[in-house]
Amino acid sequence: MQQSRTESTDAGLHTRWNGRLIGLVTVLALVNFVVDSAITAPLVVLPEMLDHFGTDQAAWLNATAMLAGVLWAPLLGKSADIYGKRRVLVLTLLLSCAGALLCAVAPSLWVFVPGRMLQGAALATVFLSVAIVRGVCAPRIAMIIVGIVTSGSAVLNIASRFLIEKLATEFGFQILFLGSAFVAAAMAVCVRKVVPESPIRTPGKIDVGGALLLGGGLAGVLSHVSLGSDLGWLAAGPLALLVGGVAALARWFLVSTRKPDPLIDVRDISRPLVLTLLVVFLAAGSYQSMLQLVSLIGEVSADQQLGYGLADQGSVALLLAAPGVGVTLGGPAAGWLAARIGPASTLAGAIMLGTVVTLGMFLGASQLPVALCCGFLLGVTVGALGTSGFNMAAGLASPERQGVVSSLVMVMVSIGAVVLDFVGAAVLKSTTVVVDGETANSATGVFGYIGIASVAFAIAAMLAVMLVRNTRIGRNSPSPDLEREAV
Repeated sequence: MQQSRTESTDAGLHTRWNGRLIGLVTVLALVNFVVDSAITAPLVVLPEMLDHFGTDQAAWLNATAMLAGVLWAPLLGKSADIYGKRRVLVLTLLLSCAGALLCAVAPSLWVFVPGRMLQGAALATVFLSVAIVRGVCAPRIAMIIVGIVTSGSAVLNIASRFLIEKLATEFGFQILFLGSAFVAAAMAVCVRKVVPESPIRTPGKIDVGGALLLGGGLAGVLSHVSLGSDLGWLAAGPLALLVGGVAALARWFLVSTRKPDPLIDVRDISRPLVLTLLVVFLAAGSYQSMLQLVSLIGEVSADQQLGYGLADQGSVALLLAAPGVGVTLGGPAAGWLAARIGPASTLAGAIMLGTVVTLGMFLGASQLPVALCCGFLLGVTVGALGTSGFNMAAGLASPERQGVVSSLVMVMVSIGAVVLDFVGAAVLKSTTVVVDGETANSATGVFGYIGIASVAFAIAAMLAVMLVRNTRIGRNSPSPDLEREAV
């Protein structure tokens, strides 16, 4: 009998839109809203949390979830390949729910921080959603859906900021974590009901020791970057974290090259995948650092005569909303383009756009219309970056390795965000000036900050061009995507 245009292929892969696929995409897009509620939304109530716990260590309250997400990612990615992607996604959402509840009732910082570490598991929902899409859809439509799934919740993220601020004022910051717990639990139920379990399994067992070494090593190094600027780069605590982190990473690498079934087989990472991960690291970090700078510029008036400032030129709140709109458009558009010209070329185009737009912030630092345009286009860039990065990495992996390879992309996004954020902050801190008895960021620091982000984007662009060339050279070899499309 002739196959319907709206049905899956005989192999079980969706090739066209249908009711079940629309339901799946809707649930997975909402699942990724959990990431915002767990990782970035708490920034809205950061001052209230600092006052409540009587501390000035914002990094422990803010960055802990991101750092823990880096630790969780490889472990959950490998687990998804072995035990099933839907099962591990449900577990991830329940971990995030438990962490949010712990944060909501935490009587002290020592209870709150472990709660944030549990909540950081939500970071894995992004790459697990991508792995699920790649497992149930034919590659061409999967590229488009990856863009929708990873970027579709950006508009909800914008709207939630205003709601969170209002609720927190009335009920306290704990309401944010109660809401996050509810969303995570609801999404766990939806995933269990709507998302099919993948029949593909990777034989093996979880390398728990390797996961602890890799995650602990990355968390140690990034903790040094996070805390060093406040406590001192050579202070005993941050220095111990750095030394311990480097030692753990070195041990993990040595052990992984000898084990028959390591957490991540470094011997099987191809040159295109290495280039993809480096591009994601540099570009994601540059984008995140520019968001941080935009919020600082928006608080300064041009009347202060510092050489920059936007506070007196209109609604600066739009500066933080514009990137969200860009992300919503950039992700699906990148998926559509990738299905036609390939993810490598789409990724290179996104990085080049990001380079030009970041350079535009030299003018946007003092002119609101330019800053709004740059903010929107930076959002388009990061939406396309995430979609193309996941599509590129997934296309280089076999179906049995989708979970662990997708987790590497998320790890590089997190590392880039932490490193470039604190590099930029260090530049601003070292170039401050005193105006009317108050310390302020100088124009030298602000423009130096933009320069660093621009250079990082430019290097990422060069690596992306190399990636396109490598992809073209390897076209004669059958790729995992082509093999999956073959009937």
